[in-house]
Amino acid sequence: MRITVYLAGEIHTSWREEIKQKVMALQLPIDFVGPMEDHDRSDNIGEEILGKQPDAVFKDAAASSFNNLRTEILLKKADLVIALFGEQYKQWNTAMDASSAIVLGKPLILVRPEQLHHPLKELSRKAHVTVETVDQAVKALHYIFD
Repeated sequence: MRITVYLAGEIHTSWREEIKQKVMALQLPIDFVGPMEDHDRSDNIGEEILGKQPDAVFKDAAASSFNNLRTEILLKKADLVIALFGEQYKQWNTAMDASSAIVLGKPLILVRPEQLHHPLKELSRKAHVTVETVDQAVKALHYIFD
């Protein structure tokens, strides 16, 4: 059995690669998908497809449409979602992806440091599992195949 895991969260650090490497070392049958990790491409995809937009608001709206399309397709195809909330970056897209996973009935592993317990308490109660580290999330994935 292979599963597909959507990795939701900020795109500025290497946490996704860390998960992928640890899963590969365990030889777990998992494929990974996630948001567009090329920040410039994500911001410019609307103009790449539709052409130059009249201002920054229209540019963001166009990019958001294509990013939302991509995210929705990949979330719907995923068997499980891991949503990582880090300490450094604002996490609006992570919260949106985690909430979408819940609405879609996708199993959700929420990764958040202890200091984010309070602001994420409601979301954490909706997740199937809440952990504090990437290592704990990988152990949860491993347990699925035990």
